[in-house]
Amino acid sequence: RGELKKPNILREQTERLLKHPKSNRFTESFTGQWLDLRKIHEMKPDNMYGEFDDKLAWSMPEETKKFFQKVLDENLPAASFFDSSWTMLNERLAKHYGIDGVVGMDLRKVELPVGSHRGGIITHASVLKLSTNATYTSPVKRGVWVIERILGLPPAPPPPDVAAIEPDIRGAVTIRQQLEKHKTVEVCASCHVKIDPPGFALENFDVIGGWRDFYRTKQGGDGNKYVELKNYPGRKVWMAKPVEASGDTHKGEHFSNIDDYKKIVLLDNDQIARNLAGKLLVYSTGATLQYSDREVIEQILGLTKKENHAFRSLVHEVVQSRVFKTK
Repeated sequence: RGELKKPNILREQTERLLKHPKSNRFTESFTGQWLDLRKIHEMKPDNMYGEFDDKLAWSMPEETKKFFQKVLDENLPAASFFDSSWTMLNERLAKHYGIDGVVGMDLRKVELPVGSHRGGIITHASVLKLSTNATYTSPVKRGVWVIERILGLPPAPPPPDVAAIEPDIRGAVTIRQQLEKHKTVEVCASCHVKIDPPGFALENFDVIGGWRDFYRTKQGGDGNKYVELKNYPGRKVWMAKPVEASGDTHKGEHFSNIDDYKKIVLLDNDQIARNLAGKLLVYSTGATLQYSDREVIEQILGLTKKENHAFRSLVHEVVQSRVFKTK
């Protein structure tokens, strides 16, 4: 009958579908595409991360999907995806994060203790695992993931004649020291100044998303220590040089750790919502954004700004937009 052309009817039907039990398909599919969550199990961690098990592997993506659903259901700000005071945990994940008082395998909303360094999907074990390698973390890989998936500021592709960084399994050289070589090449430095900061800010998280103060190695050596993991009594690993998670943004703003970096980014939380609106439009239309579509995204941001870009409202305005209705 053409009723869907009426904005109020379209809004009602959108809300009906969001409340439908089958809407979990949206959560599964969109997080898989937006966050690359469907690739979570492509990388099997090296055996020196012996605390990784099937229960943890199952729990990782579940935290992120249920977090996404909670933000959608409760119409929370889009910036919650970057930082939050809570997350979705079960007993296995809580142990991995060093958080007490969570029992059972069912995931539920848990307020994070002060000093946990968690909050937001960028510190979920799922994201930290899928944005790294099996043996060692890569600030470049994680940095690219953050600026592409969350901030919407993708870098140029790397020059073809620049070699990739190889892991140092002895722990004699930090990844920061290896990356300094890339900064001496002018064409590399122009991108690394934007890529490296979020990557370094996340360096306190290891290959499987556990918190660390020192880099883990495969063997003993000068200065290396054989220590017990804090959250896994009885399990010992070799630790080498201390982690360096400080740095400066491309604008010269200094951060000491991930908590500082989050505060800097959230000074412009419009950019997180802007990127998310764009990702929703691409997902929902199956088409890449054109230059003229930028105006529509800014209109969406204007309509949701009073609600601090609440996520469910953002979805509604995407559906109401010219791009969604014509592509």
